[in-house]
Amino acid sequence: MTTQTHTAPRNLEEDDPLEDFQHRDLTLLGETRKVYTAGSGPAVIVMAEMPGISPRVARFARWVRDAGFTAWMPSLFGRDGAVPTAKEGRAVFQRACISKEFRAFAANESSPITIWLRALAAHAHAECGGPGVGAIGMCFTGNFALSMMLEKSVLAPVLSQPSLPLDEPAGLDITSEELARVRQRLETEDLTVLAYRFEGDAFCRAERFAAYQRALGDRFLPRVLPDSAAGPKTERPDDFFRQYVPTPHSVLTVHLVDREGEPTAAARDEVLAFFRRRLLT
Repeated sequence: MTTQTHTAPRNLEEDDPLEDFQHRDLTLLGETRKVYTAGSGPAVIVMAEMPGISPRVARFARWVRDAGFTAWMPSLFGRDGAVPTAKEGRAVFQRACISKEFRAFAANESSPITIWLRALAAHAHAECGGPGVGAIGMCFTGNFALSMMLEKSVLAPVLSQPSLPLDEPAGLDITSEELARVRQRLETEDLTVLAYRFEGDAFCRAERFAAYQRALGDRFLPRVLPDSAAGPKTERPDDFFRQYVPTPHSVLTVHLVDREGEPTAAARDEVLAFFRRRLLT
């Protein structure tokens, strides 16, 4: 069944003020970042895709909130709440690619930002309670939810079109040693990893899912949607995705079709059900 939201629909082509989120400056491991929180119940960390917390990423965080969780949305790059334009998005992407916090072009290395994100998960769990924390990454952050499983509170990792490293289709944004530790934890605690991509995605190709399957076995649950399930692109000529993302890509945000019976809406509902199963029972 398609999720029913508790708020009126918003214009996704206008900047989102995020006024229904609490805006917090959170210092962890000596580093301060803006984090947006909303809701009650166990925590779910929602990590934005490139180029930042867009209105569609915020919409997904609200769905998480309305499903009975506290959504934690850290600001990792870009202008929070902004509609992604080609010019601004390109600049954000270029800065992130050379940032020491991310490993955009390094196969089988972990992005340093995941250490801070693990601390965020531990903090969110202590504040919100429950059996543990959910985490979802998208695109540039897609792999991060897996690395976050090195934090014991993370019980429900979701990888949506994990795109790093950008130059190695079969590469994984995690060290082999950390991957082995994650695999052991999945087996010991009977946990699973849920992952999504479109069949023709140029940034998250079949080779990457195959590499995850080899590394994690039946603990990795891949979902590959047909390209025909992707919603149409915006008509704005200056849109970031229109100019720089030539294939179906963003399963839960830009290319999601919020209608009953649509594969992307079903994927959204499956993610929320996954969080409920791990965090609310």
